[in-house]
Amino acid sequence: MRRLLACLLPLALFLNGCTTGYDALSTAALPKTRFADTKPQDFGRDHPERHPIHGIDISKWQGDIDWKAVKGSGVAFVFIKATEGKDRIDPRFTEYWNEASGAGLLHAPYHFFYFCSTADEQADWFIRNVPKDAMALPPVVDVEWNPGSPTCKTRPAPETVRTEIKRFMDRLEAYYGKRPIIYTSVDFHRENLAGYFKDYHFWVRSVAKHPKETYADRSWAFWQYTSTGVIPGIKGPTDINVFAGSEQNWQNWVAAVEKQGNS
Repeated sequence: MRRLLACLLPLALFLNGCTTGYDALSTAALPKTRFADTKPQDFGRDHPERHPIHGIDISKWQGDIDWKAVKGSGVAFVFIKATEGKDRIDPRFTEYWNEASGAGLLHAPYHFFYFCSTADEQADWFIRNVPKDAMALPPVVDVEWNPGSPTCKTRPAPETVRTEIKRFMDRLEAYYGKRPIIYTSVDFHRENLAGYFKDYHFWVRSVAKHPKETYADRSWAFWQYTSTGVIPGIKGPTDINVFAGSEQNWQNWVAAVEKQGNS
């Protein structure tokens, strides 16, 4: 497994440089926004359009999707909600990943971590419901506080949070052969993850400011910059994300991930 991780280390080094200062990309003028947004945010010179690779994340709330239209709009990847806790599965997960695959879109499942179930219970549930061929990209663990939950408002100590997340990710990596990506929000990261998990790729939510302002000293691979995006083929608002690097960096990373899964 360590050998598999090694093939992604060059990407980590690239991402670190890219996310802490990517002035090598053209800054003469911001290109026209690729996707519409019902509540656009002005990020100034650090606009997401400086990144060429865009993708979306979805769950059952997106309803029926015209995947050809999604692919044709320029979406390069999609993160699909698969499971939550130890006993919930998104009812459209299987449909979505099959159709995304059929449309030629790179995809990965994500799990919403639930702090009222153990890491092993949740890993068992994820593995039971997510086939290995459901992910072209590494699996994602979504870790954030959920104060609106009707069943679990528990907020464990940071040490417990990190221990449980690590156990869950170790289980997935051992089974799927791919090191998980960590998705998180600003407050959760600040309270639990800052300074930790530096050998994992992060997918960060930051819809008001660039991640360099909201995630100090954190290298990131994916940035969720809006939850109100307009994507052809999807009715209603959709989360839109960008990959940190260039098109060539993207192709290199995807190739490394594919090699990882075949080893």
